[in-house]
Amino acid sequence: MANVVASRCSGLLLPSNLAGVRRRSPPPSSQSLRPRWGPRRPRTLACVAPPDSATRQDEQNVKAESTEQEAQTSSAPEDAGLTALPNKDLNRRVALLSILGAVALFASQRLDLGQASLKDLSANAVPYEEALSNGKPTVVEFYADWCEVCRELAPDIYKVEQQYKDRVNFVMLNVDNTKWEQELDEFGVEGIPHFAFLDREGNEDGNVVGRLPKHYFLENVVALASGDPSIPHARVVGQFSSAESRKVHQVADPRSHG
Repeated sequence: MANVVASRCSGLLLPSNLAGVRRRSPPPSSQSLRPRWGPRRPRTLACVAPPDSATRQDEQNVKAESTEQEAQTSSAPEDAGLTALPNKDLNRRVALLSILGAVALFASQRLDLGQASLKDLSANAVPYEEALSNGKPTVVEFYADWCEVCRELAPDIYKVEQQYKDRVNFVMLNVDNTKWEQELDEFGVEGIPHFAFLDREGNEDGNVVGRLPKHYFLENVVALASGDPSIPHARVVGQFSSAESRKVHQVADPRSHG
């Protein structure tokens, strides 16, 4: 029996020169000339794979490459080359912070110690009746809205008030209000601004009138807050507006100290 070289594979095992070819029988005449089973040349067998195996392998490789590319694409940030769209929540926060900043800026400018006005002083003033009964020393300012010196001194007065308002009462009495006629006579107000400095019992320690150096007012307030028996500037007069120019009117609200 002839030797046959064979190989193992997943396909069909066929002789390489006979794959797909049917062996023909020799002519009858040749049977008498040579034996039926004469010597043969060894034939090799070819491994023939199923016709679709290579195609399936290629498809699997293509799918694997596609999956890998999709994974790399999904892991990369979307629209990496484009500018990120604005975040609505972030925009709202920025807008809110901007509004709060604008309000704070407006408030700081409005109540800035260098921009305080007579209206600010009047709004923060302690009512006169309360000042006489709460046991604190008191500064009473007689003023008028039309008084240029009063308006000029307002920022400096405001600074001192903010520093000592917990220990000293600051009262504002508008000379145009007929409600304060008795106080005008009692304190002898002839010019404004007129500052009367009262001790804890409501007794007057002294007064200063008109435009004077800043430290005059400050030093008198410090003396009151410290409980000193007297103030350093008890009778000082500077440039003032005449109280005779006041525009007398009656305020409808009797509780008003303006």
